Amino acid sequence: MPEPRGSQPAASGPAAPLRRGYTTGACAAAAAKGAALLLVTGEAPPSVEIDLPAGFRHTFKLTGGQRSSRETAVCATVKDAGDDPDATHQARIEAAVSWRDGPGVEIDGGKGVGRVTKPGLPVAIGEAAINPVPRRMILEAVSEVLEEHGAARGMRVVISVPEGEAIALKTLNPRLGILGGISILGTRGVVTPFSTEAYKASVVQAISVAAAMGNKQIILTTGGSSEKYAMAMFAELPEEASIQMGEYVGFSLEHAKAFGVRKITLVGMAGKFSKVAQGAMLIHSKNAPVDFSFLAKTAAESGADNELVEEIAAANTASQVVDLMTAAGNSAFFEQLCLHACRHCLKHMNGGLTVEMVLITMKGRVLGRAEIRG
Repeated sequence: MPEPRGSQPAASGPAAPLRRGYTTGACAAAAAKGAALLLVTGEAPPSVEIDLPAGFRHTFKLTGGQRSSRETAVCATVKDAGDDPDATHQARIEAAVSWRDGPGVEIDGGKGVGRVTKPGLPVAIGEAAINPVPRRMILEAVSEVLEEHGAARGMRVVISVPEGEAIALKTLNPRLGILGGISILGTRGVVTPFSTEAYKASVVQAISVAAAMGNKQIILTTGGSSEKYAMAMFAELPEEASIQMGEYVGFSLEHAKAFGVRKITLVGMAGKFSKVAQGAMLIHSKNAPVDFSFLAKTAAESGADNELVEEIAAANTASQVVDLMTAAGNSAFFEQLCLHACRHCLKHMNGGLTVEMVLITMKGRVLGRAEIRG
């Protein structure tokens, strides 16, 4: 069962390691195996063990086993996401399994599992949003049961998530054109707490959908606030063209170019994007602190007097610099930051497209803007 969440380690001891969880794909495969065993044997297993792509086997506790007839059985498991902040944590993942006339395993999605309506995803339009690795896991888990019991017939598996439609509203699924529920995901079967790989994978997926929908321009933002203002600023662009890249500027730029995007517009606040202007392509505070000597030099380049330049060099926050330059009416400073940022972005990608930078305040007012065609 899930371990207690949020417990604090003793002050004198080392911090407790973060607890890993399991993907919706792994849970779906476990539920499918349980339902298949129930259908074949007539007995609901309390748990099942399955192989995970991560390279080990794991035992999943099962619940809700029912066999309404000799033709259909249902089983479920409750997703444990470990210590990862996950919208699907504690979601009930169900599998309904029924006999087929012929051999093989057929897999589909039911209530609460989304349907794909846009190109650019690893699942074809019209199919249930069950990604390739989870499909393979379900296939292998059910096939194992069929082989062990010498079944002459195949099975149809329908994966459902009763609360999936509500959960999906907390995800990017509607924007990606996955409608009616969540996606059944996971490439390793396990969820690594605070996984950068998972976030970066979501960025790539969003860029892929935007490109597949024919968008030659995309908007990259660092979070929800900047995205809200960017979407209002570029209202003519469809929703899927707006992508939250988080801290992964260089990574997002590389993939946008690889997917054939011709123009990239970055919209955000001076605190984070001043780091891009100084050449940082990963803008987490641990990786790239704000360089106030760089900001002071840029202020001098934009015509600030010596006293103001010294104030900027001695500033404590990027917001303080924004206030100083705004009060001085020096819009050239912000335009210069944007130009520096565009040049560094183009250099990172070896050119080949257009980069635009828009600096905004926390309330969405435009401070500066620049565009360079590389």
